[in-house]
Amino acid sequence: MIAQLYRLCIERRDADRNMARFYALSIEETLFGQTCLVRRWGRIGTTGRTVQHSFDTEGEAVELFLQLLRTKRMRGYQPRSTYPMSIGRQ
Repeated sequence: MIAQLYRLCIERRDADRNMARFYALSIEETLFGQTCLVRRWGRIGTTGRTVQHSFDTEGEAVELFLQLLRTKRMRGYQPRSTYPMSIGRQ
């Protein structure tokens, strides 16, 4: 059983480059009791792609979760709330 909920969605936007991407990470438990890291990414507004990584322990999944988060933050991804809201968007 997973001790703590791990779920994160970050975005990278650059209007000059027509870039609007999302990257989502979550640690979940499979039906068979394994710990699974689920990654989803793609253009904002699409379903994107999904990859799952299975682990024997929650610690291994958390380690990869944090490593991927550090990599994406270095590439300019930020939490959604840090982007300025445009007119009409709520």
